[in-house]
Amino acid sequence: MAHSWRVLVQGLTSLAFLCARADEYVRPPPSPLVLTAHDKPAHHPQQVHISVVGTNKMRISWVTDDRNAPSVVEYGKSRGNYTASASGDNATYRYFLYKSGAIHHVTIGPLDPSTTYHYRCGKAGDEFTLRTPPASLPIELVVIGDLGQTEWTASTLSHIGGADYDMLLLPGDLSYADTQQPLWDSFGRLVQPLASARPWMVTEGNHEIEALPVVEFAPFVSYNARWRMPYEESSSRSNLYYSFDTAGGAAHVVMLGSYVDFEEGSEQHAWLERDLAGVDRRRTPWLIVLLHAPWYIQHQPGAPGRGRGRGRHRGPRRGLAGELGESKAGHGNRRTSA
Repeated sequence: MAHSWRVLVQGLTSLAFLCARADEYVRPPPSPLVLTAHDKPAHHPQQVHISVVGTNKMRISWVTDDRNAPSVVEYGKSRGNYTASASGDNATYRYFLYKSGAIHHVTIGPLDPSTTYHYRCGKAGDEFTLRTPPASLPIELVVIGDLGQTEWTASTLSHIGGADYDMLLLPGDLSYADTQQPLWDSFGRLVQPLASARPWMVTEGNHEIEALPVVEFAPFVSYNARWRMPYEESSSRSNLYYSFDTAGGAAHVVMLGSYVDFEEGSEQHAWLERDLAGVDRRRTPWLIVLLHAPWYIQHQPGAPGRGRGRGRHRGPRRGLAGELGESKAGHGNRRTSA
């Protein structure tokens, strides 16, 4: 492409491509967990992360142990000088004996592009700093997956923290809480230094499902409560799939759901067709699609990796596949592109 645009790819999923064959790869032993504690007062914000909303707004999300703390964000372009504020909402959820803290979501803006803002959540605690994405190319994205919260995670985050990037895309498997709800809290605290400074745009993986059919726990309860994405702004009915523009509309990013129905006739499939039909490739040369497990895969019976993820063992429909400019899928420490 003529545009000077770089995509920085970090994360554990890239390791598998160092192997000539998938069956030759020997997985190393698990890395120890990195558990991040909260040692501040109950009304102080924790697990702060941000995400883009529309063309010039940002959603600030955080948790407080104090369930009566206000859902307010004060912000401005100078440290300690907050010239604007916005209010939002908060909610809690239960999972067996666990009850979450108050999970706050507040949308701020309009914001200027490529601009540093300082902000404070809930009128308490630390001041945070964010930088908005640029209004045109070039834009630098970080793409990671299967993040977890181990010593490997800490190493990955350290590498990312040393880069000057604009936005992070994470197609699934965030905390690896796997029904252990306090691990969601620990994960939020671990990624806060990066996730509070640049937008983190995520979609779900298999480790976010956490469904327990015997006791009728619905899937994705924790994920949907904590990581609210701009699905409504893209006319999606589900937080599990959505799209957004960045770089002033030069790039259109589609975050798909691998664990919600995607067959022809499904709501997600119909939404995707509408979304792609609305993209003017003359104005938007970059079309980027991310999902955790590929919808359609094609390989010989008995080949390495058979049965991983929810992908159907057939080729993609050309009508949809032909629209996609750059797609990324990662599952089971594998990543494929088309």
